[in-house]
Amino acid sequence: MENNNHDTKILTVAGKGGVGKTSISSAMVRILTEEYPDARILAIDADPAIGLTTALGVEPTDTLDGIRKKIVNSVEDGHPKEAIEMLNEARYRIFDTMVEESKFSFLAIGRPEAAGCYCKVNAYLKEVISLLANDFDYVVIDGEAGIEQINRRVMEKVTHLFLITDPSRKGCKVVDTIKQVADELVMYDKCGVIVNRVKEESIPYVKVESAEILTYIPEDKTHAENDIMGVSVFDLPEDSPVMKGTREALRKMDLI
Repeated sequence: MENNNHDTKILTVAGKGGVGKTSISSAMVRILTEEYPDARILAIDADPAIGLTTALGVEPTDTLDGIRKKIVNSVEDGHPKEAIEMLNEARYRIFDTMVEESKFSFLAIGRPEAAGCYCKVNAYLKEVISLLANDFDYVVIDGEAGIEQINRRVMEKVTHLFLITDPSRKGCKVVDTIKQVADELVMYDKCGVIVNRVKEESIPYVKVESAEILTYIPEDKTHAENDIMGVSVFDLPEDSPVMKGTREALRKMDLI
């Protein structure tokens, strides 16, 4: 199947920590595999907490950061290579790092050693997304909490930006901030908000000013319990709140 960057749909999930980004990212992967069984789908766990592995039931043996460290070390050890040569080599190593499931591929970014600084891995992630976009029809990125990756233009090739919040004022402010930053730094086609873990009586009080609210997802006890027990999203009932809500959001963004 012929493909190019323009045709690839790159879905990025962003928001503050603890609002359910990983649950929604994994639900997106499942829904896309069901809707498009012949499509090439890549899930990228770009959050150093590496929660998407459990949610999708995959076990990567290496991470992107592991590859990056090897390349950086070879340069620092006095064996510099031409940049393009390094990236070509990285591309093959990246494919070695990918977990190939029957319905999708998976890539974990990993946890950089230097506490608090993701500059190098973020720069590398940006290159990787550019390299990989050609090879897949859909890329779902579970981003790290906050705006760091968007601030560093890691996500500049996004087509669909999903901002996730809970009903809290703080969560809503974070998605408004992310949207402001994204408007300056990211070339995206569509953007929308998913309000997660919301009680019906709280809906009128949710204040998101920056983008359309695509869906409200009620607290999903089954999914929360599954999460604790390490059960994957593929075991969730089709009519569970997180599946129904994510499906509605994808529909409103014209992805299904």
